Amino acid sequence: MRIAPITPGTRPELAALEAQILAERGRISPLYQILLNSPAITHGWEQMLSAVRNRNSLPASLRELVILRVAILNRAPYEFDAHVPHALKAGVPQAVIDATRMPSIESDAPFSPAERVAMQLTDTMTRDIEVPDVLFADVQIHFDTQAQIDLVATIAAYNMVSRFLVALQIGH
Repeated sequence: MRIAPITPGTRPELAALEAQILAERGRISPLYQILLNSPAITHGWEQMLSAVRNRNSLPASLRELVILRVAILNRAPYEFDAHVPHALKAGVPQAVIDATRMPSIESDAPFSPAERVAMQLTDTMTRDIEVPDVLFADVQIHFDTQAQIDLVATIAAYNMVSRFLVALQIGH
């Protein structure tokens, strides 16, 4: 790690923030121990990522597939490993999890049509940034307006997470 983590419980001024993280996540992970070096960022991060992970309209299985794919594309193994248990708990078969590791999403990958479109959107947003109209038209076929927002926000948020982890070498 490039920045020293803050050991939970060692700074009284962080007690409320640590309690909030514990209530939402059940533990203070190495990621959050690094984030605690900036309380305002930690607070905003926790609010946004908790909404993305716990209060959006996507099925948990789809959300976790998107997170896994972003982690693979951004070479963030810590993030991938952290989310495999969540994907399994959400009912994602191991073969589908394994398919997120492919260099590109092939037509024979074991994804449902909606998952395939979500994976294509994930790849495009992560690799190319700009999303062609034809791809977004496919997104609109499979997802209502709220789910479109939640899908794009999930992809964008986990690009932020994985890039933060990689830049600061968290989980190495």
